[in-house]
Amino acid sequence: AFLPNDELWLYDLENGLWLHESLLFQLYSVDLQDERFSWRRVTLRSGSLPSPRDKLSCWVHEGRIIYFGGYGHKPFISGSLFSLQAEDIFWGWNNEVQEFDPERSRWTEPQTFGRAPPPRAAHASASIGSKGYVCGGRIKCYVPRLVFVELGLAPVGRSWHTLTAVSDTSLFLFGGLSVDCRPMSDGWMFNLETKGWTEMEHQNKDKPRLWHTAYQGRDSDVVVFGGSHDYILLVDKVSVVYFIASYAGMFQYQILCLPPKLRNAVQKRTIFFRPSTESQNVE
Repeated sequence: AFLPNDELWLYDLENGLWLHESLLFQLYSVDLQDERFSWRRVTLRSGSLPSPRDKLSCWVHEGRIIYFGGYGHKPFISGSLFSLQAEDIFWGWNNEVQEFDPERSRWTEPQTFGRAPPPRAAHASASIGSKGYVCGGRIKCYVPRLVFVELGLAPVGRSWHTLTAVSDTSLFLFGGLSVDCRPMSDGWMFNLETKGWTEMEHQNKDKPRLWHTAYQGRDSDVVVFGGSHDYILLVDKVSVVYFIASYAGMFQYQILCLPPKLRNAVQKRTIFFRPSTESQNVE
C-alpha cells in the first residue's frame, strides 16, 4: 500500500492492477444565506450509504436529491446493472438510482420501472417538472443518445458535456469529449415534443469545453463556467511518462524496486518516450 496524504492506493501483484481507495460518498452542505458560506458535513440518520463513486449526475425534486449512475468500486453486486471494467474485479459503471432526503438525512434506493438506461458515467442530466433526463456518458464505449431517441440528426456520442433545461419543452446540450477524444464546442437543442435534435449556431465554435458547468440564466440564456479546452487526463499521462523517461537515471533504483509487471510496463514506456540523443543536444 502507498499512502500520499489521505489517499490509499493498492497494487495487485498478480494482476498488475492499481486500485485507488479515495472515492467518497460523503455529503456536505453550505448555507447560501449565510454571509460566511459555512460548510458542514451531513450526518446520516438512516438508510445505507451508496458505494463510493464519481462522474455521476443528480436531479433535485421536491426537496430530494436523486443520483444516477457513476463509476467506482463495488464490494458486492446488487440487483442493479453493473458493468465490470475487468473480469472478477468489481470496479466499473452502474445505473443505480439513489435518493437522499436532506430533511430526514436518509438514503434510500427506490424501486424503478421500465427499461433503465445502461450503466454509465461522465454523462449529463437535467430535469423538467417531475421528469429527469440523462444524455450521453461513457461505459466501455460512448452512449450517444438521449433516452434511446433514434430519430434524425443527433449529436455524436460524448461524455463530460452539459445538459440544461431552457424551457418546459427544450434541453440544451453543449461541449464535451467525443468518441474519438476530441474536445467539442457544438451546441444542440432537443425538443421534447418532436423528439428531435437541432444543432445551434453560435460564435464560439473555436472554443471547445469539457468538464464545465452550465446553468440557465435570464431570458433563456445558458451560462457556461469553468472546464477545460483539452483532454487533460491524456496530457497528464503522457507528461508524467515523458518526465520519468527524461530523468530515468534519477529513478533507476526506484524503478527496479517496483513489482515485476509494473516495472516492465514502466520500462517499456520509458524506452518509447525517451528523448533522442539529438534532441537532448539541441541548444
